[in-house]
Amino acid sequence: MDFLKELQWRGLLHQTAGNDVETHLQTPGQVAYCGFDPTADSLTIGNLIPIKMLMTWQRSGHRPIVLMGGGTGLIGDPSGRDSERLLQTVDQVEHNISRQRKIFEQLMDFDKGNPCAATIVNNYDWLGKLGFIEVLRDVGKHFSVNAMIKKDSVSDRLNNREQGISYTEFSYMLLQAYDFLHLRREHGCTVQVAGSDQYGNIVAGMDLIRRHYDNPKEGTAFGVTNKLVTRADGQKIGKSAGNAIWLSADRTSPYQFYQFWINTDDADVIKYLHWFSFIPQAEIEAIAVEHEQAPHQRAAHRALAQHMTKLIHGEAVLNAVESAVQALFGGDVRALDEKMLAEVFADVPSSEHDKVTLGGEGASLAELLANTSLASSRRQAREFLQNGAVAVNGEKVAADYVLRSEDLLHGTTILLKRGKKNWHATQWR
Repeated sequence: MDFLKELQWRGLLHQTAGNDVETHLQTPGQVAYCGFDPTADSLTIGNLIPIKMLMTWQRSGHRPIVLMGGGTGLIGDPSGRDSERLLQTVDQVEHNISRQRKIFEQLMDFDKGNPCAATIVNNYDWLGKLGFIEVLRDVGKHFSVNAMIKKDSVSDRLNNREQGISYTEFSYMLLQAYDFLHLRREHGCTVQVAGSDQYGNIVAGMDLIRRHYDNPKEGTAFGVTNKLVTRADGQKIGKSAGNAIWLSADRTSPYQFYQFWINTDDADVIKYLHWFSFIPQAEIEAIAVEHEQAPHQRAAHRALAQHMTKLIHGEAVLNAVESAVQALFGGDVRALDEKMLAEVFADVPSSEHDKVTLGGEGASLAELLANTSLASSRRQAREFLQNGAVAVNGEKVAADYVLRSEDLLHGTTILLKRGKKNWHATQWR
């Protein structure tokens, strides 16, 4: 795999920095890093593109470094922000790093026997040891304030009198540049990869490296940036009413993760296959043709959902999710285990009821239905039942059906459905 060509055909390559980076990458085993801010205990699909950059780097025969911003995370990157970040404690940052590490360890090869093995480093290990005078003398003297205030992330905040920018966030560029210098010295890192919004910081690091090496060849460094990808409507990917799509199962369940991709807008699905997946070019082109000819069959959406769920959560989880999808639309919800049942019906309307009422003569479904989201009155509930429009745990029932303890799934849940898509989960305590 050719790193730059792979990014190019997938529509991810934005720009490069440094003279003749193509020639530099012809030699296997080059080292590149990408930094990640530990602002949360997980990462979102918005982070997938830079992660994919490192994964592609490794698959191209080079060595990737994942830089966890344990030090810079205590400061906060002003890029893309219109207000000051809330400062996190050292404990919060360390906790977030420990959780994020698991994601990288799942997606990349860290086996030391692999000459292209990935490495994870924490910039707090060196930034935390720097003295203020040392930073001013050895780093700060190489930066022009005139140039720094021209950066979009700084100038936008300077022109906003209500927010402004603190010296803390203003100094972020110095710390990121020093990261590049440190990794050049300690790990032989010559390339930084990142989103296009980090281009200025990358160039600052390259310049700092050049100034610290007398030998021009040793002081050579490069940068590669990816395009900042968005949906067809211009919105950020993975955000819906402020809810991020996380890469950790405890933040976004595998079922919800699968559903996000399967519900991709038709205008975006082929682009997403290019940007996020590792599906080969010829296969994507074939999927695109099928999608154009028969979009209603949603072959592209299934390919995207299957690939991404397998990539992030593994094949076993993908199989479980697809079994759940089949059970949901086929009506056989009794086959779902307790965990998957909770995931699949986490977002449907629900209500709580007393389990005692299921004993004896049981609970009248017509009366219960009127107290759920499926019917507004007993009269309407009886009409739905008489028309055969109501199902209990996926099976249609008679108008006089009575709920009993044996209807409970995993001892706690009875699922009601009206029509083909309207579900309501009753929880019995």
